[in-house]
Amino acid sequence: MAGRPGPSRRPAAGRALLPAVLLCLCCRAAPERIRYAIPEELGRGSLVGPLARDLGLSPAELPARKLRLSAEKQYFSVSGENGNLYVSERLDREQMCGESPSCAVSFEALVQNPLNVFHVDVAIHDVNDNAPAFSKAALHLDIGEWTLPGARFPLEMARDADVGSNSQLTYQLSSNPSFSLAVKESPDGSEQPELVLERALDREKQSSFELVLTAVDGGDPARSGTVQVRVNVTDANDNPPVFSKSVYEARVRENLPPGSPVLRVRATDADAGSNARVSYSFGNVPDGVRALFSVDSESGEVRTAGPLDFEERSKYSFGLEARDGGGLTTHCRVQLEVTDENDNAPEITVLSVSSPVPEDAPAGTVVAVVKVRDRDSGENGQVSCELSGEAPLSIVASSGGSYKVVTASALDREQAAEHRVTVVARDGGSPALSSHTALVLEVSDVNDNAPVFEEAAYSAYVAENNAAGAPVLRVRARDADAGANGRVSYWLAGGSAGAAPYVSVEARSGAVYAQRSFDYEQCREFAVAVRAQDGGAPARSSTATVRVFVLDRNDNAPRVLWPAAGAGAGAAAGAGPFEVVPRSAEAGYLVAKVVAVDADAGRNAWLSYELVQAPEPALFRVGLHSGEVRTARAVSERDAAKQRLVAVVKDHGQPALSATATLHVVLAESLQEALPELSERAAGADAPAELQFYLVLALALLSALFLLSVALAVVARVRGAGPPAVLRCLGAQRFSVAGAAFPADFCEGTLPYSYNLCVAPGRAVAEGAWLPPPLPSLPAEELLGGEPCGKPSPSSSAGAGEPPADADAPQVGKPARSRSSPRAFLSRRPLFPGASRGGGAGAALGRVPARERRHARALRLPLDALSHRKVRAAP
Repeated sequence: MAGRPGPSRRPAAGRALLPAVLLCLCCRAAPERIRYAIPEELGRGSLVGPLARDLGLSPAELPARKLRLSAEKQYFSVSGENGNLYVSERLDREQMCGESPSCAVSFEALVQNPLNVFHVDVAIHDVNDNAPAFSKAALHLDIGEWTLPGARFPLEMARDADVGSNSQLTYQLSSNPSFSLAVKESPDGSEQPELVLERALDREKQSSFELVLTAVDGGDPARSGTVQVRVNVTDANDNPPVFSKSVYEARVRENLPPGSPVLRVRATDADAGSNARVSYSFGNVPDGVRALFSVDSESGEVRTAGPLDFEERSKYSFGLEARDGGGLTTHCRVQLEVTDENDNAPEITVLSVSSPVPEDAPAGTVVAVVKVRDRDSGENGQVSCELSGEAPLSIVASSGGSYKVVTASALDREQAAEHRVTVVARDGGSPALSSHTALVLEVSDVNDNAPVFEEAAYSAYVAENNAAGAPVLRVRARDADAGANGRVSYWLAGGSAGAAPYVSVEARSGAVYAQRSFDYEQCREFAVAVRAQDGGAPARSSTATVRVFVLDRNDNAPRVLWPAAGAGAGAAAGAGPFEVVPRSAEAGYLVAKVVAVDADAGRNAWLSYELVQAPEPALFRVGLHSGEVRTARAVSERDAAKQRLVAVVKDHGQPALSATATLHVVLAESLQEALPELSERAAGADAPAELQFYLVLALALLSALFLLSVALAVVARVRGAGPPAVLRCLGAQRFSVAGAAFPADFCEGTLPYSYNLCVAPGRAVAEGAWLPPPLPSLPAEELLGGEPCGKPSPSSSAGAGEPPADADAPQVGKPARSRSSPRAFLSRRPLFPGASRGGGAGAALGRVPARERRHARALRLPLDALSHRKVRAAP
């Protein structure tokens, strides 16, 4: 500051550093408010106080809590290591607060995690760093020689920028016998120095005097300032000007335009002429007053020279001087009060914003701290705050004019990733002024959503015989979360039994691939569970069911059950299955039925039959869908006795697959006529001797059994009893007790017609049993390629060795009639000459006359020629 003695200031500042630490006081005035007090002019880096400790923070917490300061001007700084508060700028109380008796700097201390704000006040104490100063280098007084001793002449007051005792001034005058110094107390409490004339002046002896006025303040150490007082001794002007008031007071509105009148002062002089002419001017006033006000030297009117701002200074006090033409002066005091107008809108300062905030933050979480300040006073400075915008946020008032923006309800990032609100501050003036600032709050993601599949269950259709690694389908799940929380991976989570090795799933894309080739006949469908899991911690997951249906392809050719290929492989060459057709057979006579099945399904299993090879193509025909081989016309004598028929069985697949069946037909009226033909077939055969031995042995046993039955029948007739059980077994019973070699019913749709299938038993017994058939006995499951329907066959309903339920079965020589349902079933039928209208060849060997047996033995005819399968339509 101009006029300060440099050498005297440095020792004072140095001595002020010593008690700086002692003057640092810290106290909690109220919750969230901390106060410190320090002297001005502390050097940079000087300690103010342990801020972190007073906030309850340890040094280890400082990195996480991020303690920082928020202020318009950073006079202070906080250490990131220990949390102490230090001075960062030069503190000049007079520059910061002017003539205000108290001076304090207020700012906010912010901590994060969680967000909180604390108000800090640092009081700046005054030190005596300013010396008293006069506005002029010299004061000029004109005193007439006729002035009587005791007259008083006001002198200019010195001005000290300090406050308190540092600004209390005392005056001293250099020694002179003609003058002394007196002090007059002004209405505002200040002391006005006055020059007192001690003895009469004589201009002829001494026309001027040089005096020194010294002003000393009350600081420790004291500072002083001086001014020269030059007294000029003049003639006859014995009345100084007199103001009408010693103090003039007025109120003036702020923001008045320059040149607006404020007040008028008036002084009168009792002299006449030029000695009575009064001029007005400022006394010793600061330069700031001269910049804001002006005084008319002639009229004494005070006007505004610059804009008045209530917020900068609300009161002004300065002195005016009135001087007459003879040089006599007088002083008065002007006190102006500036009235406030609502000319300042609220100021909004965003102190801190916690963005982004996690979406699982509870209601009431502080997300932002704002400070609102209105420089006006009274109602004009009363501010209210509110939030504008659709967001789950609210604003609550805090201490020191700050407001907290908190969450009003739960946040959901999936609904809104960010929230934009406007903080609106409005004062209470008329008209009210308002201001606003925008806040953008981002919401960070939390793994609160599990992946959701587009479908709860997926279905895929894959044709069998696919390549391993072929794509089956793609599952897709969406996760509403973001980043790693929304990154979905796919896994197999289980499924139906044995389904896991069939497919695999790609973790990233959700593509399901076949691990192996599917077979419709082995597995028609299976299900697996696919789990979608996100990358959150902890992870969330959901599952979906994938059901794979295997589609059939025509990869199985029809399988001929009867007549089976290679049925006579174990017998002599050419001794395969044959059918005897009487030469009296008419058109439509049922010769045999080709029985075939197809393991495929649907159209691929629909079978059709066609005769592709026959010596007499016009003699036989085969049913397109039934497989029944019938005569197409009546048999004539010209037809060859031996017929070899080849039928082809085709399915309806694309491409179609087929199989062939070979059937040998002998045209003869009876078995006796067929035997020569059969012997011709067997002549070229080289049957093993062992087989012939067993055949002869079997014929002998059957003959003995027949003789025993006749003897028992005679005995029973003599005794008047019914036929014994063995006769009923040999005569009335026409079914084998060994069980059917073919199932009584087919589940698939490939055998839609009813028929009786006469077969030999599947195993040989010691006596009274049928000879082994030319075809091996197969279980029903193997013949059909699937599970049986559960309907019992006629032969399986009775236990082994028990007589059939039908005790009234037709006798030998009568045709066997089926009493079963229209569905296909299996049965055996005896072969005997003339046993049926068609002359069927099936009969029990026990009923063959001995003459025919001898004939067969002489021809070395295999016995399986006498026991064969017969297929005919059921009635």
